Amino acid sequence: MNSGFKSQCLPEYRLLRETQIKRIHCATLELMETSGIKVMDDDALEMLGESGCRIKSDNIVQFPNWLVEDCIRSAPSRITIYNRLGEEAMRLEGNRIHFGLGTDLVNTYDLDTGELRQSQLKDVGRAAKVADALQEIDFIGSYALPYDSPRNMGYVDSFKVQLENSVKPIFYTAAGPEDLAIINNMAAAAVGGTDILREKPISIHYSEPLTPLSHSSGAIKKLFYCADNLIPLNYTPGMMSGGTAPITLAGAITVGNAEALSGLVMHQLRCKGAPIISGFGMSTLDMKTAACIYACPEYRLALSACADLYHYYGIPMWGTAGVSDAQCLDEQAGMEWGISLLTAALDGANLIHDVGYLGQGLIGHPAAIVICAEIISYVKRFIRGFTIDDADISMDVIRKVGPQGQFLSTPHTVKNFKKEHWLPELSNRFPLAYWKASGQQSLADKAIDRAKMILKDHQVTPLDGGIQETLDAMRSAAVEELEGISFET
Repeated sequence: MNSGFKSQCLPEYRLLRETQIKRIHCATLELMETSGIKVMDDDALEMLGESGCRIKSDNIVQFPNWLVEDCIRSAPSRITIYNRLGEEAMRLEGNRIHFGLGTDLVNTYDLDTGELRQSQLKDVGRAAKVADALQEIDFIGSYALPYDSPRNMGYVDSFKVQLENSVKPIFYTAAGPEDLAIINNMAAAAVGGTDILREKPISIHYSEPLTPLSHSSGAIKKLFYCADNLIPLNYTPGMMSGGTAPITLAGAITVGNAEALSGLVMHQLRCKGAPIISGFGMSTLDMKTAACIYACPEYRLALSACADLYHYYGIPMWGTAGVSDAQCLDEQAGMEWGISLLTAALDGANLIHDVGYLGQGLIGHPAAIVICAEIISYVKRFIRGFTIDDADISMDVIRKVGPQGQFLSTPHTVKNFKKEHWLPELSNRFPLAYWKASGQQSLADKAIDRAKMILKDHQVTPLDGGIQETLDAMRSAAVEELEGISFET
């Protein structure tokens, strides 16, 4: 007879009950079918009209419930992403969690001078190389927006530099279908061709609708390009509660879900079964400063609700963590990084990006990536829990040691201490006297030193054969190809 006893003890967290999930889902469907979504692209409007949607004046599209639910079912529940060596790197499904960098930070702390300045292309390469060396970082992103790249070349240059400085999967942005196509061709060149890239994708494109409740023509064109070419796409809205979304969390979540699902419908109608990662994020508008707040508890609650919804839908979902509104490596940053990374892991978000963000998503620091990797290691140990079985209770060992004995020298301790106890790389565990004698370094000091050491000593697996020359030629051709193009938002 099954006693119901489970030997594995795991921390569990879920925000929404199933009845609450269904309530939000039904509210989302009602919003999409009655108020509708503005779609600013003629090809998309024609496709939606032919698929059963009602097209109203001013390009407002009303989505029938059955169509939305059909497209939810057609979206894949698992997406596998590889590194540029052809090895499986991430399986986006269920509650599997993966942590990585975000994109496009406009300012960066220079590791050499400590100066906060506009981001440069070298910052993209440095972030990629630091992340390549850190086991807890599963994928990379540009992390910086390179102001020193020529006009229209920033995203292409960033992607190329990331290929050169890491083997890990790349999470990337693009201005339009023109540079998106160049980036995809670079990815194909790096792995040996388009067919290989489709079989083993190494990158994920990130794009957004135009909140509230709109999709720009530029975003739709990129969405269609990804669907047509089976490029994994992360298409998620980023609304701001109190600004571009209702001040109430339930209202903001409903708006964000409608934006996400309307994008998913267009994606799946364009190519049924094409890979998409969905969900929504929700910052808040600070009513004192008018700033967009990235690390607030409301954002964490919205992302937890998002995780519960998209696990219910069975669709790989996006999240953010390792983010802070602090402007430097301080105690606030550590607090906000830690809370967000822990809750994202407990949510079971599949693709957790923006690790190491500062300054409300505007500032990067290579040492921030190092600190967040340490926190991720802590978080993974916490969510792994522990087991309660005969071997772990180890009654025979306890009896053998007996009262007033010691366990340090037992084979049981030697065998299990690395598995049971988290062993940090940066966190201080030394007594006061040793800490004073060794320089009294803070965690930030040690993270800066570690980042510098990685940049000096870490060897990235180089691109094979003539791939580097091919990428250089593609980059040169892209300068002329993109010159004069005015990208549409």
